[in-house]
Amino acid sequence: MPHGEEHLDLGRLLGILIDNKWKIILMTLLFGIAGFVYSQLVTPIYQGDALVQVERAGGNSGADEIAAMLTEEEPRTAAQVEILRSRLIIGQAASQQKLDISVAPVVFPVVGNAIIRHEILRPAFAEGRPEVWGGESINVESLSVDPELVNQPLTLEVAQDGGYRLLGMEEEVLLTGRPGERSEASTPWIEIRVSEIQAPPGARFTIVKRSPQGAINSLKSRFNVLQKGESDTGVLELILTGPDRAEVEASLNAIAEVYLAQNIARQAAEAEKSLAFLDEQLPRVREQLVEAENRLNDYRTEQESVDLSQETQNVLTSMVDIESRMNELEMQESELSRRFTPNHPVYAALLDKKAQLERERANLEERTSHLPETQQQILRMTRDVEVTQQIYVQLLNRMQELNIAKAATVGNVRIIDFAMVKPWPIKPRTALILVIAMLVGLLLAICLILLHGLLSKGVESAEQLEDLGLPVYATVPRSLDQMKLVKRIKYRKDKLSKHAIGSFLAKSHPTDMAVEAIRGLRTSLHFAMMDARNNCIMITGPSPGIGKSFITINLAFVCAQAGQKVLVIDSDMRKGNLHHTFKDKSEKGLSEVISGKLTVEKAIRASDVPGLHYMTRGVAPPNPSELLMRQEFAEMVHEVSQAYDLVFIDTPPILAVTDASIIGKVAGTSLLVARFGVNPLREVRIAVRRLETTGVEAKGCILNAIEKTAAISYGYGYYNYSYK
Repeated sequence: MPHGEEHLDLGRLLGILIDNKWKIILMTLLFGIAGFVYSQLVTPIYQGDALVQVERAGGNSGADEIAAMLTEEEPRTAAQVEILRSRLIIGQAASQQKLDISVAPVVFPVVGNAIIRHEILRPAFAEGRPEVWGGESINVESLSVDPELVNQPLTLEVAQDGGYRLLGMEEEVLLTGRPGERSEASTPWIEIRVSEIQAPPGARFTIVKRSPQGAINSLKSRFNVLQKGESDTGVLELILTGPDRAEVEASLNAIAEVYLAQNIARQAAEAEKSLAFLDEQLPRVREQLVEAENRLNDYRTEQESVDLSQETQNVLTSMVDIESRMNELEMQESELSRRFTPNHPVYAALLDKKAQLERERANLEERTSHLPETQQQILRMTRDVEVTQQIYVQLLNRMQELNIAKAATVGNVRIIDFAMVKPWPIKPRTALILVIAMLVGLLLAICLILLHGLLSKGVESAEQLEDLGLPVYATVPRSLDQMKLVKRIKYRKDKLSKHAIGSFLAKSHPTDMAVEAIRGLRTSLHFAMMDARNNCIMITGPSPGIGKSFITINLAFVCAQAGQKVLVIDSDMRKGNLHHTFKDKSEKGLSEVISGKLTVEKAIRASDVPGLHYMTRGVAPPNPSELLMRQEFAEMVHEVSQAYDLVFIDTPPILAVTDASIIGKVAGTSLLVARFGVNPLREVRIAVRRLETTGVEAKGCILNAIEKTAAISYGYGYYNYSYK
């Protein structure tokens, strides 16, 4: 494969980046400025946080005490997080903060919110316009609409008299009102109260009555709950974000307070359930106590006041104690049955304790079976009275405890820190945006430059051309004076009438590096013209604008300076501009000679350089290729080659027209010019092949306009040697 196309040259790519460092820096800065402007225009987002603690549930009942003793359950933080994010909590907070009413100012695109945020006051030219400026606002206290208008935008426009108009989606007036008054419309039904207007006439605001679910979703999307600490500490951090600092703080406090109130209400509800149960049991226990006392009194009367023995009295005391404890366990069981299943460890422990007491009671009953019948009967009746009496007292005490607990319920949630909003926004992060934007600009610039360098890779070294089999007779550096000359020739039509155009670079700047390279080319001509059939040298190239004419003219000049008699022929009868260099006109040149309208002697003109003559292209003919194919052209070339030491023929691009192929058959030597970084190797190869198909051999190549770039320094090497 040709040199330079085999592999990816990393050194060259690095050099390309160094050559275009200012473009990279400029694009990076532009992206950085764009990122900074974006960070200033985008609406900032603030974050507030609050702290709550969920403690272990208090032991308000015997069941709670048993559960606390037999289990070590910490606060179920995951459950509390879901409760905090539930519609019950979020919905009440959104309703309290009136988040179902959305009020947004009508603003300019892109910069409108920034104008309001930086409190830029309305200028004179904006009077009467609907866009809202800094310091302008309204306060909508309440809004109710028909279901068909829910989530539909309405427009509130400030009127001239200080009131307002409410407009529908098609700009129809739905109602009018004044601040501080409740306004109502029937078709469709709308009720609104605007408490305050601080905006000039014409200013507009968009108002939306959100659905309850929409308000909840809006608040919920900005709300988050995080657990503090590694374990289940029960401490929760509530986080809320939003563009309005005051709204964030108020909404976050509302969520915390609603959560606290809900927790207290839940604790009080448990006490109410227990009181309701005790209210049902107390009348029945009272009736049982009265009946037991009556039975005991009747039996004593019937048996003439039988007293219990000391042994029976001791048994009675033990039985009453067991029955009292049994009754207490039954009350606890009734409460646990509402919270746990019998398989729960707390419930199972209570059942085991109850079974143990039942065994003790059975043992005492067995002991009393040996007592006399009268003692047994008195024992049973007395036991019923005392046990029932203790149960009744326990119920009364429990009801008093629950009433006190209900009145003093505080729940197991407390607010540690109320909401606090950070003074600086969490979004946008200007520094991060700036860094990212500059990185994007840097990477984009690098990618574009590398892509351009890879896709438009022109010839950059003589070795590349030599790998194609073309000897390189000269490498001509690019000079600023050369580029000025090219520009002057290019814009000759605008300047010809006012200024003298063109001059030889070799004449005006003889020490220029390009001229030194052309002098080296003059020396190499001897080798290029070996075995040539004549002294005519054709200079062509693959494409326009690569410096063929510059090489031809200056080479002819340095050859004439060396004492040779030189003729330059402009054979580009379409766009040739050789005559501008000699401050002449194109008429009476090559086209007239070939067509027989002018003799060769009259077409050749002498320049102000001794030994240097030239022939212009003549009047542009409609058929340049056909003219060159005439025998007259070959005869003319033969004639001038006899009269001059060297004849240089400047031709059109070989890949554009066929003129160079025709001229090459007549000329003894053909040289190809390639421009540094412009002509790809593939293009040079096609140009050589195009000449070869017509029997013309390119003797060598001239690499023109070489630049000292980092890509060359890193890739192939470049050396500069000059004198002043």
